[in-house]
Amino acid sequence: MSAINRRGFLAASLPWMLALGVALRGAATRAEASGQTPGPTFGPPQPFSYDRLRQRAADLAKTAYVEPKSAVADLLRTIDFDAVQKIKFRPDHGLWVNGPGHFPVRFFTLNKFVPLPVKIHAVSGDTAREIVYFPNYFDFADSGLAGKLPADLGFSGFRVMDGKDSDTDWLAFQGASYFRSSGAEGQYGASARGIAANTALSTKEEFPRFTEFWLAAPNPEAAAITIYALLEGPSLTGAYRFDATRTNAVVMDVHADLFIRADIPRLGLAPLTSMYWYGENDRRQATDWRPEIHDSDGLALWTGKGERIWRPLINPPSVQTNSFTDTNPKGFGLLQRDRSFADYQDDGAFYERRPSIWVEPRGDWGAGAVQLVEIPTDDEIHDNIVAYWQPQAPVKAGSSQSFDYRLYWQNDEPHPPTEIGRVVSTRIGRGGVPGKEQREDKNLWKFVIDFAGGALAEMKARFDVTPVVTLSRGKMRGGYVIKVVGTERWRALFDVEVEGKDPLSLRCFLRLGDKTLTETWLYQYFPPG
Repeated sequence: MSAINRRGFLAASLPWMLALGVALRGAATRAEASGQTPGPTFGPPQPFSYDRLRQRAADLAKTAYVEPKSAVADLLRTIDFDAVQKIKFRPDHGLWVNGPGHFPVRFFTLNKFVPLPVKIHAVSGDTAREIVYFPNYFDFADSGLAGKLPADLGFSGFRVMDGKDSDTDWLAFQGASYFRSSGAEGQYGASARGIAANTALSTKEEFPRFTEFWLAAPNPEAAAITIYALLEGPSLTGAYRFDATRTNAVVMDVHADLFIRADIPRLGLAPLTSMYWYGENDRRQATDWRPEIHDSDGLALWTGKGERIWRPLINPPSVQTNSFTDTNPKGFGLLQRDRSFADYQDDGAFYERRPSIWVEPRGDWGAGAVQLVEIPTDDEIHDNIVAYWQPQAPVKAGSSQSFDYRLYWQNDEPHPPTEIGRVVSTRIGRGGVPGKEQREDKNLWKFVIDFAGGALAEMKARFDVTPVVTLSRGKMRGGYVIKVVGTERWRALFDVEVEGKDPLSLRCFLRLGDKTLTETWLYQYFPPG
């Protein structure tokens, strides 16, 4: 499995089909000729409800999956990243440019990274009308593509704008089943997906895609939008409803009904995708001058039994999959905890503004595991981190399942612990005592973990706080805890003696007597080869 290029999702192996009837095309052409603006052109009305969508997904699952070929694949391969930046959507052709609601919608064109068209419909009540594609929705002049693209090329997705007079957006759906939000600070980063299928297995990963969307006319009084989607893939189909609300942060309620076409060895529910190149925990990857480069720096877990866990992300030497077994988890997410400009020194990418994403399961998710997949990368253009929930029960052909969850796109997890401290940094280096002459020991490594918050914030410096450390192999030397002078941070330090290059799993939390003071820090360390 290789990292995903974050400049676009290469879905050339996935199917597409764009079919516009003769009557629809004729009616749409007449509407366009009559100069009915602002807004897009619509096809004829059709009945719509979620129940109809669910039944359609169920019926599709009973048929063989067909992978059509694109008639314009060669042309789309010429629309690279630079060309995409030069293609401009004309705002007056957006959906709801004059209301109702606060957020008009604009559309994306196809390109080499997202070459598969999707159908987009506008819903009012129990009626839907397809939004018919026309080339003049876009300004192709600067790209050199004017007049070269088919008249029925189609859309690759859409974005929900910040306001009627804004050129920025807060929510976007484009490519396979990917979607993302700019969160509380207006900066895109990590993404979510509708589903993950067979991630990081020896077989090829599947990327089911949303092939059609239905956008419900918004309530003028609410800062919200409702989106329905049809999912299609080789091994499953699905019907989805997304209710997204934007206040300071972005909160999205997701409901999905899945229908299984073929056995799926590894099904990932509520998958999240991010980028991690390097951070303060492993400077060996830091070939760039910036101190850190990542969209997320850790996986946070809130287990069904209430334990809080923090697992810093790594850039491993080979693809790694770690499973954290649980029953009915309270939540998990890929978080960006380092939120200072000084952490990154990048005034273009603004990694400190990138949103964390938190998954809050609704209902009974049963037994399973949060799986974390980490893929090697040598650049920031690749999405190389995936996290999702894998149900323990086998996913068999002919079965169906439903699930609900809430997504939070914001700076921090929505329900942070207040009674215990959290990990704020992880650092690793040569073992021993700094400034003291010592024998060279290439197998001795020092781990330094800073905690802050909770009960630690009220404590004065003392020396009876202890680190509780567990190792999968090797031997710990000299663990102790100090309060960092001039701060409210408490620092655990310990050395680990370990031989060989096999990975080492570590676990640590702080304790005072029989009282747990912090969340649990987990880590996977690869000794230098």
